Amino acid sequence: MVMSIAAKHAKGKAAQDKIFGANAAAVAAAAKYGKDAVTNATIGAILDEEENLVCLPTVEKVYRSLKTNELIAYAPISGLPEYLDCVLTAAFGQSRPEGYIAAVATAGGTGGIHHAIWNYLDEGETALCSDWYWGAYKVLCDDMGRKFTTYKMLDENNKFNLPALKAKIDELLAQQDNLLYLLNTPAHNPTGYSLSEEDMDGVLSILKEAAAKPGKNVVLFLDVAYIDYAGEKETVRKIFKKLGGLPANILAIIGYSMSKGFTMYGQRTGAMIGVSSDADVIKEFTDINQYTSRATWSNINRPAMRTLATIYSNPELLEAVCQERDYYYQMIKARADLFTKEAKECGLPMLPYVAGFFLSIPAKNPDAICEKLHEDNIFAVPLAAGVRIAVCAVPLKKIAGMAAKVNAAMQAVEQ
Repeated sequence: MVMSIAAKHAKGKAAQDKIFGANAAAVAAAAKYGKDAVTNATIGAILDEEENLVCLPTVEKVYRSLKTNELIAYAPISGLPEYLDCVLTAAFGQSRPEGYIAAVATAGGTGGIHHAIWNYLDEGETALCSDWYWGAYKVLCDDMGRKFTTYKMLDENNKFNLPALKAKIDELLAQQDNLLYLLNTPAHNPTGYSLSEEDMDGVLSILKEAAAKPGKNVVLFLDVAYIDYAGEKETVRKIFKKLGGLPANILAIIGYSMSKGFTMYGQRTGAMIGVSSDADVIKEFTDINQYTSRATWSNINRPAMRTLATIYSNPELLEAVCQERDYYYQMIKARADLFTKEAKECGLPMLPYVAGFFLSIPAKNPDAICEKLHEDNIFAVPLAAGVRIAVCAVPLKKIAGMAAKVNAAMQAVEQ
């Protein structure tokens, strides 16, 4: 018998992250065979064409110019006031919705997801997400004693599956009074899919119908971690306008992260932004989430918050950052376009890619396919329903021919 003194809720927990495991295997192969011989498609961060980790030059310049006091001092639990103001512009752009709005600083985008699960679901209740999802969603739910369920994201025509979403929402609200729906768009992780404006209209129609049922509340958590690499900056933000004027028992929370848009992955800085037609709901939103911040990390990274506030308060700095983002957006798009073209040519099935760091290949045996790809020194991430390719991290020269090799591995494994 294994000795354990952990509390009952903690027994048996262990983090076995497939993404970091796949990356470790790629790093080991590169050490053995040389970096040029290895394709590492596991990393959820931008690498340039020489496979160096990218930091936006203007972001680095602003960050390194901060005075020591800004680098080391505590920040308020809720976040620096200037940050909380500027992060609304960073998130919404010209599409700020009508209503009562407030932001709470969080430890990356993950921190906001944590708070939403903890504060809007009771123990034993279930969060809802699509069947293609970032694995940490489920880990967060499991750790806090909440359940996690999914609906089929795409129908047989690879269109957003509104009927499946409605059926699952109806099923959940027959069992619990609060619905927490985790929706990752635009530039969905792990598929690169983005909901259209019509899709979002359909989602909100379903949520309003659900909220009309007596005693029911709806929380829509919109995870926009990849929005700054999702397309033209104002166009992809138009969905936010749709969050205004919703019933008082529908709370929209936008999960914003500095990890990707500012290339500050390890600084763990983000915000959860509440939008409601009711002032009391937003007052409660700020109160309970600040309280949970105090009870977890206390306060977050001051210099990263100051960096965002400085950039979004200076038009010249902001324009420079926008140009730098667009350069890397175009770089990632070129990689995805080439993979998509070659996938079509060789008959490799893939989910519809719009934008973002990743694209996905549906497969019955993803673990076996990824293992087979190791023979070609290609490293990808096996998911429950397929294989994730991080086009953000693979230079164009290594993208060439990659789809055919993935297809060959799939044929060898699934024949």
